[in-house]
Amino acid sequence: MKTFTLADANRTLPLVSRIVQDLVLRYPRWRALVDEYELVTVSQRADMPDPRVSELERQVTALAREIDGYIHEIAELGAEVRNPLDSGLVDFPGLHDGRPIFLCWRLGEETIEHWHEREGGYAGRQPIEALALADR
Repeated sequence: MKTFTLADANRTLPLVSRIVQDLVLRYPRWRALVDEYELVTVSQRADMPDPRVSELERQVTALAREIDGYIHEIAELGAEVRNPLDSGLVDFPGLHDGRPIFLCWRLGEETIEHWHEREGGYAGRQPIEALALADR
């Protein structure tokens, strides 16, 4: 697993931001199509298949592939997209005092401003300054 320094992670943000922006824009459309697909398939009758099913299935699959592509691009960079996918959250594996942490970024932030323990998640986010103060 790749580990990032704060500077390394911040250098990737222009690219990460563009990818995450595309992901955040597409995810709600995918979710809406999945919901519509489920409604149509549940309400169709075996003797009267709904013609919309195959088109919805095609659209859902195409968008899912696109979203998977975005997630894969972020993973190739060494970072991790967090759920829900439309939250715009990305964690960059890092180290602090020899222990693994995540440098935490959210779409809309100019730089990485938070970090958390690997088990801590978003709820455990702390200001990045806390790391700098701990190093003194």
